Amino acid sequence: MAVAVAGSPGNGSGPAMGGGAVRSMSRLSVVIPAFNEAERLPPTLQEIVRYLGAMPEWLPAELIVVDDGSLDGTVDAAAALEVPDGLAIVVIRHARNRGKGAAVRSGFLESHGAQILLCDADLASPIDQLAVLAASGTQDTVRIGSRALDRTLIANRQPSYRDLMGRTFNLAVRALVLPGIHDTQCGFKLYPGDLGRALAAAQRIDGFAFDVELLFLARRWGAPVIEVPVCWRHIEASRVRPLLHSAQMLRDLTWLRLRAAAGTLPPGPRPPRPEGRDRG
Repeated sequence: MAVAVAGSPGNGSGPAMGGGAVRSMSRLSVVIPAFNEAERLPPTLQEIVRYLGAMPEWLPAELIVVDDGSLDGTVDAAAALEVPDGLAIVVIRHARNRGKGAAVRSGFLESHGAQILLCDADLASPIDQLAVLAASGTQDTVRIGSRALDRTLIANRQPSYRDLMGRTFNLAVRALVLPGIHDTQCGFKLYPGDLGRALAAAQRIDGFAFDVELLFLARRWGAPVIEVPVCWRHIEASRVRPLLHSAQMLRDLTWLRLRAAAGTLPPGPRPPRPEGRDRG
């Protein structure tokens, strides 16, 4: 993998970027894939730091920004973040643009948290919706933010063509691989840490359909997956190219279904052996 982990000091009171002590004990890893996000990323990171700083139950925590081959100052914008005690900032840089799925994979595999929050660089779902996800299900549940369950929570709707594309794609998702899930593409999800890292190690889709692959594998492995209605607002400057990415996502969805039919999907991780069990 063409990945580099860069570091710089914070504000003097907190750990250096990638601080080992904080990271190894993290209760939460916040993974943010980013491509040409030099403008939108700083306020997002500052809002996350403010929120987590007031929530000691989530500390220590790490913020992992994965720059997916950006051509602007995304890396510098992330590296400039000042973090207080209990937080660490890690920046991973891909040498070239490989896709959002590849960026998420890199971030999950680099994480240490007991829980992994995946969120977008524009923070379309406010960071306080973390409490909404955490209050649903149990620690071993994959909790996915949903715009479809309560559309009154959408503050600013996306253009009608984008909404139609999303609904059509999710119909295909429910028909082929994930019955009962109405919104796989909302960029706000909370994964159990160990499960998230195992899923990332098995993940193969680099494009926007990676969400479907992760959720499909989680279900196949027996993990509970629930949708949770969250607040969300459409923010312009999307990185999605509708025609190209829709075709790619449908291709990846078909490929995933064929792999399942052929029995070539990776098996889930083995449960740990009970302590004290005779190994002879």
